[in-house]
Amino acid sequence: MTDISAYRGPARLGKAYRIMFENDTHAAGSVDLIIVENMILLCKETAEYLYTAYTPEKSGYIKGAKPELEKYVERIIPVRGSDEECIEKIALFTSSLQDRATSDLDSMKVGGTEEDIITRGSDWCTDVARVGCALCQVAGFSARMVYLFDVTKAYHGHAIIEVYRDSAWGAVDTVTNVIYRHEEGKAASVWELMNSPEMIEKHRRGDSTYYTTSDQFGRAAISNYFVWNYREYDYTVSGLNDYKRAVLEMAEKGWPGGFRWLHGEED
Repeated sequence: MTDISAYRGPARLGKAYRIMFENDTHAAGSVDLIIVENMILLCKETAEYLYTAYTPEKSGYIKGAKPELEKYVERIIPVRGSDEECIEKIALFTSSLQDRATSDLDSMKVGGTEEDIITRGSDWCTDVARVGCALCQVAGFSARMVYLFDVTKAYHGHAIIEVYRDSAWGAVDTVTNVIYRHEEGKAASVWELMNSPEMIEKHRRGDSTYYTTSDQFGRAAISNYFVWNYREYDYTVSGLNDYKRAVLEMAEKGWPGGFRWLHGEED
């Protein structure tokens, strides 16, 4: 059996992305960093485990545990349709969170409970993905966090989720509202997409789905997050640290000179 611990954590992504995660702006010990620390690299050695034993195929959420999130689910899905319709509505809702997100770096916040994130809005992919993961679980679907990396470029990480339905895991981009499927409509997993890059490109809708590229799926890691275990996590809200502020300030300028590592991560 494969030693899964050998594939756990951001160090498996190479030096540059390891340093990037070590300087993550989320509060030390907070839920988002714990999820990252436990992520498992998706590769041929781990794929079977990740798609069979790693995540339960049924949500363990018990009604009443997170009543505010239940209310959001009731508003998002007022009439229960097919599983695909329910997931589509959740993804549409999470993608709308960026409409209320602040662009002011001084007041920008990250982390917190899913309720906090929904209230303030966010275009921070890890926060939005966690909201999508939690809402899917409250709605009765098993879901988990997925991190995607174009390791050939600086700061090209992205967070999405996988949702289990119809006996299959399927990738859902909670920021851009892209639900990845095979041509016949069956959910397409991240592993399937990584091995069939042409399927990724078929889901692209121009600049609005900027993460829908085969390069972005160049490397991936999967991590469990179970909203019903919320009492075990630290949901501290934090602001930007100097590391992330420098990256965002450069992004505001349009990256003159092109994308590049700013803090010597690749040395």
